[in-house]
Amino acid sequence: MAYEIPVTQARAELADLINRVVYGDERVVVTRHGKPLVALVSAADLERLEAEELRERQAAEERVISSVSRVGTVASAPGEQGRFGIAARHREPGA
Repeated sequence: MAYEIPVTQARAELADLINRVVYGDERVVVTRHGKPLVALVSAADLERLEAEELRERQAAEERVISSVSRVGTVASAPGEQGRFGIAARHREPGA
């Protein structure tokens, strides 16, 4: 759980808050009117959060790539090219 502090108090105690984050391994949430405004986290903590975000984004991309690669080619219904005035035809590479 993070330590919460109002922004007015955080201004006066910034050096102490930085020490709590860096040396006390804490997270500090600065609030305004009781609502979270910003968070102070150590550089190491931020690095871990960013690495996790990158892993999640890569996993999401892999899921998209996997689902797209499962989609096969679909042949046009007979006569559709003429109906829509399509003159070109798709040919597989090497065909």
